[in-house]
Amino acid sequence: MDKYIVITGGTKGIGRAIIMKFAQNGFNIITCSRKSDELNELKEEIERSNDIRVFVKVADLSKKEEVIQFAEFVKGTTSKIDVLINNTGVFLPGSIKDEPEGNLEMMMNTNLFSAYHLTRALLPSMLPHKKGHIFSMSSIAGITAYSSGGSYSITKYAMQGFTKCLREELKSEGVKVTSIIPGATYTASWEGVDLPLERFMKAEDVAESVWSAYALSDRTVVEEIVLRPQLGDI
Repeated sequence: MDKYIVITGGTKGIGRAIIMKFAQNGFNIITCSRKSDELNELKEEIERSNDIRVFVKVADLSKKEEVIQFAEFVKGTTSKIDVLINNTGVFLPGSIKDEPEGNLEMMMNTNLFSAYHLTRALLPSMLPHKKGHIFSMSSIAGITAYSSGGSYSITKYAMQGFTKCLREELKSEGVKVTSIIPGATYTASWEGVDLPLERFMKAEDVAESVWSAYALSDRTVVEEIVLRPQLGDI
């Protein structure tokens, strides 16, 4: 039977690396992004070299109505979801005392509420099968406060709470729940920073960790994956 992974924000960075890993292992892909050209390029690249299908939809998940539209798109594509990865996120640096007005609301909508609403919408496609795996993309900023984290850290701490609650609710339902907590990973958001590549993790390493957690037997779940650059946090 075909397997499906749903991952938000799949055209860049960690999301893209996870998609490539699961595609190599025969999963059909369902993903979204705000940019149609990037989605179409991803679809063409994967389907050209893998015997799987990629389903894409343009969506801005900072808006609840578009989260629900994406959920309906997913349910119209498959009746069974094997893996759900809430990966969409945005980072705006700043301190609580002086960051721009609206930072908290915008990042809460994108980083937390999108995961909350999408998970609630898609759980009916997972629970009847007593099987599946949900991953939440958190951050080191969700377990360690730092001065320029501001509202971003608040949203990632909240994401940790969401994921822990979900784990407790679903442990008897056969659905695994894992929080991914990566440190600085070299993606487009770090381009132009005057730091050597050695100070960053590879997005592919995060993807490998996600795959390893997924590939365990049904009797075991990795509740948290904490990854940091070998030389420490930036």
